[in-house]
Amino acid sequence: MDARERLATPPGPGPVGMNVGFDISQTGRGKAGCGYFAAAMIDALLRIPDARRYTLFTDFGDFYFDPDVRCSIPRVAAARAVAGPRHPTRAAAHEFWCTPGLDRRLCGLDVVHANNFWCPDHLASARLVYTLYDLGFLADPDWTTEANRAGCFAGVFRAAQRADAIVAISEASRTHFLATFPHYPAERVSVVYPASRYALAPPDVVAPRVALDLGGVPFFLCVGTLEPRKNQRALVAAYAEYRARGGPRIALVFAGGDGWLMEGFADEVAAHPFAPDVRFTGYVSDAELGWLYTHCIANVYVSRFEGFGLPVLEGMAYGAPTICANNTSLPEVGGDAAWYVDAGDVAAIAAALLGVVADPQRRAAMSAQSRARAAHFDWGASASALAAVYDDAVRRPPLALA
Repeated sequence: MDARERLATPPGPGPVGMNVGFDISQTGRGKAGCGYFAAAMIDALLRIPDARRYTLFTDFGDFYFDPDVRCSIPRVAAARAVAGPRHPTRAAAHEFWCTPGLDRRLCGLDVVHANNFWCPDHLASARLVYTLYDLGFLADPDWTTEANRAGCFAGVFRAAQRADAIVAISEASRTHFLATFPHYPAERVSVVYPASRYALAPPDVVAPRVALDLGGVPFFLCVGTLEPRKNQRALVAAYAEYRARGGPRIALVFAGGDGWLMEGFADEVAAHPFAPDVRFTGYVSDAELGWLYTHCIANVYVSRFEGFGLPVLEGMAYGAPTICANNTSLPEVGGDAAWYVDAGDVAAIAAALLGVVADPQRRAAMSAQSRARAAHFDWGASASALAAVYDDAVRRPPLALA
C-alpha cells in the first residue's frame, strides 16, 4: 500500500489524547471558499466518534484578520472543542502567532492545521498540516492584487519548507504544487475533497432579500466573488452574444460579493442594451443561494482557474444543470454531469447557453446527472481522510528539508 492509499483509508479510533489546533479564522459572517471549507470540515471532524480534541482559532496569523468574527463554531460534540485565544487587533495576533515561543503559547498541541494561506513559522514540536487551495495567484498577475499575491505566496512557500503534511483540495492543486515545489516529498501531499456546504445541514431555501424584479423571467446563475479570475466579463460577453443570436429572454443573475480589480464592471454591464436583464444580488445567505440554485435554468461557472470550484458542486447538489469551464480542477468536480466550455471562448459559452435553453430534455437529464455527481462528495468521508492525515503526520518524523 503506497502513501496515498494509506492516507485514503478511513482511520479507526484516533490516538488517545491527540490535540489538534484548527484554524477557523475565515469562517465569519462574510465567508467564501476557504471559510466554507474550514467550517464544514471541523463540523464533520467532530462527528467522528474518536478521541481527538480540538482547539479552534478564530484568528490565525496576521495575513488575514477579521475584526468582527461571528464564526460558525460548530455546536456538535462541544466537549471535544474549545475556543483558542482571541486577539482584539491584528498587531496582537501578530505578537502571538509570528514570534518565537509559539509551541509554548499553544500549550502542547500535537497538530496545528492552517486553513487561511498563512503558515506558522515558529513551531518546534507540533506537527504542521497545511491546506492548499490553489496557486492561482501565481498563474496570472492580473487576477489579484500584489499584496494578496505576496501574502499567499509567502504562506505557501513557508508550507513547502515546513509543513509536515499538505492537504490539497483537488488533484489539480496537488499537481500544480508539486510542479512548483519539486523538492517537497510527494507522499506528504494528500487530496481531501470538499463537499457541498449544504450537505451537513441543508437550510430551508428562501428567495433573496435583494429584489430580483424578474417578473417571472427565468434566469442563468453565476455564483462567486466578482474578480478577474472568475471570468464574469467573458460571461457577460457570451450572454450578449446569446441574446444577439436570438436566445429567448432569460436573465443573468450574479450572486456574490465585490472582490478586487473589477472596478467599473457594473458600469460596463449597464452600457449594454440587455442590461435590464442582468442582476447583481451581492453576498447572499446560504438559504438564499439555495433558492437561486434550485430555480435557475443553468448554473454557469466559467472561471479561468480553480482549486476546486464549490459553486459547481453546490449547484449540482440542488439539481442545477451545469455549464462550466474545462480547466484546472473543474472536470474533477463536474465529472460527466457538466457541459464543458473553454473559458476563453465567448462563442462556445454562448452556444452552451443557447443549447441548454433549447433542449428541455437535456436540461432534465443534466439535472439528474448533477444530483448523482454531487453524491460522490461527502464531508464524512473527507473528514475521515483528513483524520488519517493527522494520524500519519504524528507517526512520521518531522519534515526535514536540506
